[in-house]
Amino acid sequence: MAKNTICLWYDKDAEAAARFYAEVFPDSRVTAVHRAPGDYPSGKDGDVLTVEFTVAGVACLGLNGGPMFKHNEAFSFQIATDDQEETDRYWNAIVNNGGEESACGWCKDKWGISWQITPRVLTEALAAGGGEAKRAFEAMMDMRKIDVAAIEAARRG
Repeated sequence: MAKNTICLWYDKDAEAAARFYAEVFPDSRVTAVHRAPGDYPSGKDGDVLTVEFTVAGVACLGLNGGPMFKHNEAFSFQIATDDQEETDRYWNAIVNNGGEESACGWCKDKWGISWQITPRVLTEALAAGGGEAKRAFEAMMDMRKIDVAAIEAARRG
């Protein structure tokens, strides 16, 4: 296990979530599935308790802890994309698998984890500052999934 690992609490679907992420994102994989050695408040002996996995190079541990804690937008994965095709691929994979759209490039998967699918052209425009950043930001504010061509047009003015 990595020295620093993000622990994500799931009701009971940590393994399904980890396997989905491993299918969708490069440099992602499930590395271990651990079963409970005895009964616990949200499960029983032999149930999947934890899942070690990597999402886009980030070490994670999924914990099947039960329904008492829910995810919110205070935590999200931000995935940088190179073009509209890559943006669409990740966005559609999440949203079309029981997820939901949000605003400004954010969406949520069916397990409640938030994702920012962010084209590099947007982060570059914001980093440029000045009028270019303002125009790109204003264009983004009206979007759900980021439209790369619209951001590029906004950058140019």
